[in-house]
Amino acid sequence: MGNTDNGDAADRLRTLEGRIWRFPTGSVNKLPRSGGPTHPEAPLDLDIIDHITASVREAQDHVSANRTENAGPMPANVADVYDWWRASTPSLDAERTLAREAVIYRQGLEHAIQAGDTKVVRKHPCPECGCWGLFWRRPEKRAVCANRDCRDEDGLARMWELKHLAHEHVTRQKMLKATAT
Repeated sequence: MGNTDNGDAADRLRTLEGRIWRFPTGSVNKLPRSGGPTHPEAPLDLDIIDHITASVREAQDHVSANRTENAGPMPANVADVYDWWRASTPSLDAERTLAREAVIYRQGLEHAIQAGDTKVVRKHPCPECGCWGLFWRRPEKRAVCANRDCRDEDGLARMWELKHLAHEHVTRQKMLKATAT
């Protein structure tokens, strides 16, 4: 399947990694007198660290389960994890290669959303109606179709997990490549 989305996922991970450090916005000496915090917040964004750790762990788990050749140890730079993953699993069958690429693409979407770019879901058509009206709904952690006619059996707007959008995207890219040659 090529590295069509590797740059996006790796670039997004690199961007997210750059947001780990938080710089204090106020002075510790100017805390409110009533029940406020007694110490400044952590200088690291722990949510981003947890997200990156989970993403890398998922890649490691997939490599451990599907390794066909030895590509060496995990890279020191976490943004290189996707190249390492592909190098560690070059001989996968078509179905497993598609699954790997879908996970990489999904992680790229997750990295962007974690960094605050929820517009990445707008670049995907709704899997049900095909319209380009998806938007991110943070509480549900799902993309929602804005088309009023695209409703589920309960009459609610259709929602999609990122893994579904990623699978649709990677499958569509594979079909486009197959018909282009």
